[in-house]
Amino acid sequence: MLNWMGYLKFFVALVGIANPIGGVPIFLALTAGQSKQQLSRTARRAAQTVAGVLIVSAVAGQLILKLFSISIPAFRIAGGILILLMSIDMLLARVGRAKQTPEEAEEAVDREALGVVPLGMPIIAGPASISTVILYTQQSTNWRHVVAVCAVACLVAIVVWIALRSSEWTERMLGQTGVNIFTRIMGLILAAVGVEFVTSGLGELFPALLKSGAA
Repeated sequence: MLNWMGYLKFFVALVGIANPIGGVPIFLALTAGQSKQQLSRTARRAAQTVAGVLIVSAVAGQLILKLFSISIPAFRIAGGILILLMSIDMLLARVGRAKQTPEEAEEAVDREALGVVPLGMPIIAGPASISTVILYTQQSTNWRHVVAVCAVACLVAIVVWIALRSSEWTERMLGQTGVNIFTRIMGLILAAVGVEFVTSGLGELFPALLKSGAA
């Protein structure tokens, strides 16, 4: 079970993966022409979607892994690789295909529920976010731990809502350069998280690696 520093690390990792600041230009592009009331509603729907997706991942994630007979170490390695790939895109200040494909971007223009798809999922709460929640949840079977993970997910959703709700102000203050700098910083943090997931997964699959490393 994580201590409070562990939950703080989890929160930072999730915010980094969600990257709400980096999503501001996408949000403004997809919602161009909407009134302030519509923008507020879209931001709220996106935050609600993020919270729902992450909470479902925390509650049902382990069941899904058991259903497909996927071991935690293997999933940890896969999740770490996915986070590493996403961090590379963030270091280059671009939206990777793991979050949204060009085809999804084209279809999004004609959809009314932009806050749900593609903003809420997969742009903000994508595969990397889901895998991270599952990996942190499996560290303990204590129900308090699951509740804490869900609480962190809700906090991340609140951060997402604040970022999207103030998107116009954020873009004016930071500009594209500021957004790119923030994205690259979070990408560097995510790269470290991804490496940690991969190395710990390899250590669990191949204990001899841990022994040789300790020696």
